[in-house]
Amino acid sequence: MAGHPQPRRPAGPPRILPLLLLLLSAAAIIPRGDGQNLVTEDVTVVEGEVATISCRVKNSDDSVIQLLNPNRQTIYFRDFRPLKDSRFQLVNFSNSELRVSLTNVSISDEGRYFCQLYTDPPQEIYTTITVLVPPRNLVIDIQKETAVEGEEIELNCTAMASRPATNIRWFKGNKELTGKSEVEQWSDMYTVTSQLVLKVGREDDGVPVICLVDHPAVKDLQTQRYLEVMYKPQVRVSQNYPVQGLTREGEPLELTCTAFGKPQPTDMRWLRVDDEMPQHVVVSGSNLLISNLNKTDNGTYRCEASNAVGKSHADYMLFVYDTTATTEPAVHDSRAGEEGAIRSVDHAVVGGVVAVVVFAMLCLLIILGRYFARHKGTYFTHEAKGADDAADADTAIINAEGGQNNSEEKKEYFI
Repeated sequence: MAGHPQPRRPAGPPRILPLLLLLLSAAAIIPRGDGQNLVTEDVTVVEGEVATISCRVKNSDDSVIQLLNPNRQTIYFRDFRPLKDSRFQLVNFSNSELRVSLTNVSISDEGRYFCQLYTDPPQEIYTTITVLVPPRNLVIDIQKETAVEGEEIELNCTAMASRPATNIRWFKGNKELTGKSEVEQWSDMYTVTSQLVLKVGREDDGVPVICLVDHPAVKDLQTQRYLEVMYKPQVRVSQNYPVQGLTREGEPLELTCTAFGKPQPTDMRWLRVDDEMPQHVVVSGSNLLISNLNKTDNGTYRCEASNAVGKSHADYMLFVYDTTATTEPAVHDSRAGEEGAIRSVDHAVVGGVVAVVVFAMLCLLIILGRYFARHKGTYFTHEAKGADDAADADTAIINAEGGQNNSEEKKEYFI
């Protein structure tokens, strides 16, 4: 009726919604093209972090770009998000790019995501999201908390619930060792256990054994255990007095025994090898004192130490010199061990060597003298006696012939 206002028509849905619904229904049947005008990259992301998906157009003609999830549901149509998952957020939208971020990524988000470009014909390309899961826990189990030197111990390192499977590396201090790994799969997750068999010595006490994880989702993930190794004592004998010089008659001698082991040695004693300890020797704890040396003190003195692991000893060889001795002192080298090392230098050997050389030279001279004596020559000359007194040559010849038989032999000796 003229003059009366016409009732307003209720506002309908925006025009974009019918178009969107049409595109959503068509997305399921759009054939996949070769994506010659679309560019994207695969994405690898650690669980719980952010993945970014980029759909780019090389030669833009203002065609519509949309992103679909692995179930082919539209995540973004241009700059509009019909999917209710708020973890998807628009990072950039233009005629040439649609970039979307996905926060707090989980394994369920893994799969193919599709970029579609509505051209004639439509184009499609996909990107794959791969989710990495670092090990949930890293534990070292050791067979024995305390080992004895020379034993073999077993250590196991377990990295649980990782994706992909973890590579485990072993180190003792800075030296890498080789272990043996086993992999167990539970659903999409992997548990890896690596076994290390190690023969330990006293030098390993207090050294860390490190289990290191080699995994693309994590860096510098490691755990360690310190080795505790028990070992028998290491014994050493040192000479306190005289500090330098010979051990001479009438002078004092003081020795000290030191022993280190784990546990610390509780029993230490001195003895004389293959003989009784002289009565004037004073033993006080780890020290041995002889206040007045004499020749009867010569011999080997041993310090023994023991703990819960075993017993060891070190030896000291004593040689007492005369008070007038001026030669270099004997060298006493004491070492820890089952047998104990004994080394000394006897300078009488030098005199013996000189005597042998002199004797050999005398023998050589005697042999040469006998040789020349046997080859001595005897030569005879028969000179006429009286020939020198003859008046002329004829008389000399006559005298020589006549007196040849009676001539005296003249001997000449040549050596």
